[in-house]
Amino acid sequence: MDNLAVFKNRWLALLMLLPTLVVLGVFLYYPALETLRLSLYRANFVFQTETFVGLSQFRQLLTDPSYYQSLLQTVIFCALVVALGLAFGLSLAILVNQPIRGAAVYRSLLLYPYALSPAIAGTLWLFMFNPEVGLVNNILRSLFGIAPRWLDNPILAFGLVTFAAVWKNLGYNLAFYIAALQNLPGELLEAAALDGATPWQRFRHVILPLLSPITFFLIFVNLTYAIFDTFSLVDILTAGGPTLGKTGITTFLIYRVYQDGFQNFQTGFAAAQAILMLAMVGAITALQFRAGRGINYGA
Repeated sequence: MDNLAVFKNRWLALLMLLPTLVVLGVFLYYPALETLRLSLYRANFVFQTETFVGLSQFRQLLTDPSYYQSLLQTVIFCALVVALGLAFGLSLAILVNQPIRGAAVYRSLLLYPYALSPAIAGTLWLFMFNPEVGLVNNILRSLFGIAPRWLDNPILAFGLVTFAAVWKNLGYNLAFYIAALQNLPGELLEAAALDGATPWQRFRHVILPLLSPITFFLIFVNLTYAIFDTFSLVDILTAGGPTLGKTGITTFLIYRVYQDGFQNFQTGFAAAQAILMLAMVGAITALQFRAGRGINYGA
């Protein structure tokens, strides 16, 4: 307690907090309040016009079939990114955690994609899957005589963006799983082996339960990543297309906000979508705290 700083003057404490409060106010609280205000106006950023419309833009969104398609596509995309990202991350973590020669090199190479910016990662995948000169199609053409149009076919484009997003975040999941595996209590694994448990039984009944806290954490981190941080991948690879049904197959909610706000210049309409996304994220956060009560983090 003797080493803790105690502010006897409350104004000094507030003065020390002032830089942080200014940054939060300018870059977080003011934009959030401005977005909430704009959601009630039919605003155009180019012509600087605003017309108060109340909740009509929210009603328009909630009755728009294309918005529900974007919502469904976002849910499917997020579920695939989370499931595949955790499955691949854990599988690779178990492999590289084995006492093999060169394990440190393998780990570094597998962690490398996470160090790339999303724009660079998207550009790499765009070049690799270019239908005319891309590396993937050159290999497929030489081996099987086929050259899929990855970015023109809706299903292929959706799969391409999904796997690019999984690959980009794989290093993050891998790092946490490697750290968790290296800190597992060895005596429990040894006891299970002495009791005759097979490798699968040890994984299913010992390793997975012990990894549940880190898995729970990674589920929500990957979910947030899939919702917000995949914008650059989508923009570079498909720009929200190709069209399927009422909208583009990769027009996820975050990309739809960008299209309406910065391409169609419907600022108020985009703000209303941002508010709905904020409500969804708030619901996810509440679910995280509620579900987290049943997770045992050990002593």
